[in-house]
Amino acid sequence: MSKPLQSVKGMNDILPEETALWLYLEDTVRHVFEAYGYQQIRMPVLEQTALFKRSIGEATDIVEKEMYTFEDRSGDSLTLRPEGTAGTVRAGMQHGLFHNQIQRLWYTGPMFRRERPQKGRYRQFFQIGVETFGMPGPDIDAELILMTARLWKKLGLKDLTLQLNTLGTAETRGRYREELISYFSASQDLLDDDSQRRLHKNPLRILDSKNPAMAELIAGAPTFEEYMNEESISHFQSLREILDQAGVEYEVNPRLVRGLDYYSKTVFEWITDQLGSQGTVCAGGRFDGLIEQFGGKDTPAIGFAMGMDRLIELLKDSGKEVASEPDVYFISMGEAAASRGLILADQLRDQLPELRLLSNCGGGSYKSQFKRADKSGARYAIILGDDEIANGTVSVKDLREGDQETVDQDKLAEFFKV
Repeated sequence: MSKPLQSVKGMNDILPEETALWLYLEDTVRHVFEAYGYQQIRMPVLEQTALFKRSIGEATDIVEKEMYTFEDRSGDSLTLRPEGTAGTVRAGMQHGLFHNQIQRLWYTGPMFRRERPQKGRYRQFFQIGVETFGMPGPDIDAELILMTARLWKKLGLKDLTLQLNTLGTAETRGRYREELISYFSASQDLLDDDSQRRLHKNPLRILDSKNPAMAELIAGAPTFEEYMNEESISHFQSLREILDQAGVEYEVNPRLVRGLDYYSKTVFEWITDQLGSQGTVCAGGRFDGLIEQFGGKDTPAIGFAMGMDRLIELLKDSGKEVASEPDVYFISMGEAAASRGLILADQLRDQLPELRLLSNCGGGSYKSQFKRADKSGARYAIILGDDEIANGTVSVKDLREGDQETVDQDKLAEFFKV
């Protein structure tokens, strides 16, 4: 006998009892972003593989190890998107969104990386992202951070710590890169396999290593501050002044480098200690050179992405509960009542759009329908039978208190308004 089919490892089902919390998160995010004037963009899940090699960088773990890449029947190399920034830039360039324009965009949806599944990190994961274009100053950097801080407040999430750093311009980053190669090459025998592989391709990622055996070596590495130009220093200082005035607490972390090649100047992360090793909840930074790298005009840009799976875990840990049960269960006894009940239920939905009303379908005895009503979690049951049809009434029973009363059908909306 063959084994029953299972979901792909690291790609999880989100069951009905969980979706209420997901919908709450999505609605809260949408309302916060719209309050700041951001517009939603939706991109394909599949993109050309070259898009991610050019943007993320061929020497990154994502491109080298984690992407789901395959050839289609035409021989084209396609990849399930591992992140959203590259697709947003591709869409913006393809549709002329960046030509002498300022854009504030956001997106949400599944991303795919073949990582080792663990709490808060899956092979299909859901991400919320924001990308802005055309604004070079630190004010937009600050706005993004203020917007995320407002989102945590709306969601009731506490104990999130903001870390900041600056990576300077592409020129200063290049000088710093060469200095890191020189520094780590002098102690190459102390580097682990991953760091040796990154040494000449992406040495900044060595600073991100969590290997305790390399902690002392990394602590002694040169810092960006030694290679920063005046423009980057001024930009970062202005950002910090805005955050100070707004009362947003943060830590400057000189080892914060982010894992993607396209970052420059401001980088930031919101982190927590409540998710074990997967402590980053939201991360982003500037990518001023990415559009030019794709063949477009030099365009300032900054954005961030947050993992929905991790936010859901934090909401669960905080005890957040979102009602998913119906308010009312409609019980209908007999064929005539079943037909009339569906119509009456729809009329009630027209009058009270916020009311969650579940109609019994599939027949059943009076007792079995009451069992379904109780199991549904509804507070009230509306009962319609032949006598009620003849009298133009229904019975309404409080399933928690046990009280029952007769209500005219044309007064139902008034009853539930209270």
